[in-house]
Amino acid sequence: MLEQSTFKEEIKVSGQQLVETVKKLVHEANVRSLVIKNEKGERLIEIPVTAASVGAILLPVLAAIGALAALVTNCQIDVIKVKSK
Repeated sequence: MLEQSTFKEEIKVSGQQLVETVKKLVHEANVRSLVIKNEKGERLIEIPVTAASVGAILLPVLAAIGALAALVTNCQIDVIKVKSK
């Protein structure tokens, strides 16, 4: 079995870019979870992408992110990715 390690990538986006950026990240094969933080670094929402990528589950998550995007001007997305060794 392949051994996997994770690493974190930080992406800073505006509230307007948030939903589109999350949609793109959900479709990447090596993304395991997303953590959306406000400008102060406080966690607003955490999304396990493996569960969210199942069609019907993704719609309410995107609706919540859309509502969140209306409330924040800038935010950070911590992207937890897996790389095979």
